[in-house]
Amino acid sequence: MGYRIVELKCPGCDAALTTESKSCPYCGRPIVISAMSGIASLAPAELNKHVAVYKKALGEEPGNGELLRSAAFCCLKLGMRDKALSYFEKAIEEEPDDPELLFYASVALLGGKKAFLAKHDVIDRIDTYMNAALMLEERGIWCYFWAYVKYDFYERKFLRSEPDHRELLRRAAEAGCSEYDIRGLFELLGVDRPAGF
Repeated sequence: MGYRIVELKCPGCDAALTTESKSCPYCGRPIVISAMSGIASLAPAELNKHVAVYKKALGEEPGNGELLRSAAFCCLKLGMRDKALSYFEKAIEEEPDDPELLFYASVALLGGKKAFLAKHDVIDRIDTYMNAALMLEERGIWCYFWAYVKYDFYERKFLRSEPDHRELLRRAAEAGCSEYDIRGLFELLGVDRPAGF
């Protein structure tokens, strides 16, 4: 889906730019964030500036998927999972076949709590999102995340679920899931990694 170009200010140097610019030509900061890796080095204060810029621009263009995605990634990195989820769900309405949005919405759905503590309807939504994401693209860390959910919610409560966490861990290993990715995932989730997982 094509996006309309929106005028906004650079969160770093306040230069007038558009969403057509992926990074600021003056200070080099990212303008449109297409992946979590694009904001890995940004401090919380900088992320908050980005969120404020996106929020203002979304007031003028509420259905702009690029801005929704960018705001969602910043909010998730800041630990504002409920706000991130709201942005992710709006972005999914604009691009329902984007597997990355489905994955990160699933992460935000846990709300910084262990999967074991989630309500069944939340886990059902995660299962729906992750099933769709993995049908579109198989990434190791996505399989690993879903394996964690299956283990912590289903296995620990002695509930059956297909695929089970062992199958998903196998798929994660086959697709390539690094220890670095796993540490980053649990940092984003805001929970401790289960022992032996």
